[in-house]
Amino acid sequence: MDTRFLQTLLTVAETGSLTRTARALNLTPSAVMQRIKVLEGEIGAPLIHRSGNAMCVTAACAAILEDARFVVGTVSHIKAAAAGRQDVGLLRVGVIHTVLSGLMPDVMLALQRNRPGIELYILPGTSTDLYAKLAAGELDTAIIVQPAFAMPKTLEWTQLRQEPLLLITPRETAESDPGLLLKTEPFIRYDRNHWGGRVVEQYLRSKRIVPREFHELDSIEAITILVHRGLGVALIPDWLPPWPQGVDVRKLPIVDAPKRSIGLIWPKVSRRQPLVRAFADEVLWVAARLGID
Repeated sequence: MDTRFLQTLLTVAETGSLTRTARALNLTPSAVMQRIKVLEGEIGAPLIHRSGNAMCVTAACAAILEDARFVVGTVSHIKAAAAGRQDVGLLRVGVIHTVLSGLMPDVMLALQRNRPGIELYILPGTSTDLYAKLAAGELDTAIIVQPAFAMPKTLEWTQLRQEPLLLITPRETAESDPGLLLKTEPFIRYDRNHWGGRVVEQYLRSKRIVPREFHELDSIEAITILVHRGLGVALIPDWLPPWPQGVDVRKLPIVDAPKRSIGLIWPKVSRRQPLVRAFADEVLWVAARLGID
């Protein structure tokens, strides 16, 4: 049984999406389905079924997930031990969506060139969800927004970037006073359930601004597109490009705005500690080369 196929099954089970699985594993959707069909043939039972646009696990799949995780993890350790190196094996990495497009392609290229023995399993998600998965041992490391609460001493944190809040407006908006715009224009809010969205809420409260709320969304890419279409203004972090193709918005800096801190987090004690540190070295090198601070 090919452990790469088991990893594909695990990814489908965790993401619930054929598209996200294909993206995370750098495969085509048809290749993902082919791997699942091969596993189903070997195991002798259906493992995945469609429910609308979602990919759901069957009872047979749920029964083998824990063993599949153990097998995939064990094979990764065996490969690393046999190679006698610290940079060989599978690394489970959580990444927030804006970093997935803005930083990770360069990190993946650097790993391919400098540490080809590191195999990445990338799980996109929100900072809240990725932090919980890291704490539960389902991820080895993650690139997330720094939480507002004190992190336990069992975790290591390295800051990669600070993103100040920007006020974005439609291109045709003539007014340039952020305070006035926030009070008078329809406001598209960054979801307060996200740690980055709480930075926005912190700023509004500190300025005692009660905006005219139009929508609250959990995607800053979608928020930017709505502003581009003239539906309102928004406070968002100045995230790494590329921004959505074709958007044209005004970016108004805010003098005393708080910042969203992006960083790499991992457990201080882990069997994969050498692998994580090798990955962290590449991430920090890429961040420095791109001028990220």
